[in-house]
Amino acid sequence: MNFKIDNIGRDLSDVCPSDGWHCSHFFYTFDRARLASLTSSEKSAGRAQWGQLLDPSEQDSPARLQVGLVSGHKADFSLMIMDPDPIRVESVHQQLMSGPLGVALKPTFSYVSFSEISEYVQSNEQYSSRLIRSGEDPESSAFQTKLKAYADRQEKMNYQRLTPNFPDWPVTCFYPMNKWRYPGANWFSLAFSERNRLMAEHARSGIKFAGKATQLITVGIGLDDWEWGVTLWATNPQHLKQIVYDMRFDEASAKYAEFGPFYTSYPCGAIQVLDACGVE
Repeated sequence: MNFKIDNIGRDLSDVCPSDGWHCSHFFYTFDRARLASLTSSEKSAGRAQWGQLLDPSEQDSPARLQVGLVSGHKADFSLMIMDPDPIRVESVHQQLMSGPLGVALKPTFSYVSFSEISEYVQSNEQYSSRLIRSGEDPESSAFQTKLKAYADRQEKMNYQRLTPNFPDWPVTCFYPMNKWRYPGANWFSLAFSERNRLMAEHARSGIKFAGKATQLITVGIGLDDWEWGVTLWATNPQHLKQIVYDMRFDEASAKYAEFGPFYTSYPCGAIQVLDACGVE
């Protein structure tokens, strides 16, 4: 597999986030006329390249890579790629475009972001203060048990927020979003305590879908046109519909959220994408 990154003169500490990873979503469609003009040997070489380049188990593959077959006309297939090194992420896209099938590929959308721990996630200290305010005795064994249980959960959840393992679920959906900045509904003019209250309500709505749907929020502020990217995975497409519908009624969404285009994909192998798209 020809997937090497030249690090000469490049200090990775300059481009790798101190916390979290780079994350890019790519969406492509095939130029069918151009695809039909490729020879059998060109298609065969393209299939071989895809089999290596888009195999997440390859040694030089980015830390996380998922390929999906996209529903609808907005794209034919999708890539979600995460790694501490943005050049490693971008290299996958560039090698696809310069490979044997690149002449028949048209990028239709992309989103560049970082993984992060939201400022609305309670720290252990904040959770401790909350327990005390609710009347818990900080010297009691029950208090210490609750605090330890929360700390254990936080460690696992923060790992998943920053360096997530992609769930092996059959359907995923991605969409970018902003927070409104209009008179009477300016998210960024609200006090932190009010934003925190609204996000806590939002989180309670999502908890109901545990085991059915899970999400990853990445931040694109300063990197891309939209402020946040939302990636959902679900055990069935109906759960995607239901979680988005239910959470639209939360004030954080109903009053303050602006949504971009939605892309629904079905994760699969790279060769399965080519078979489905007629690249035989």
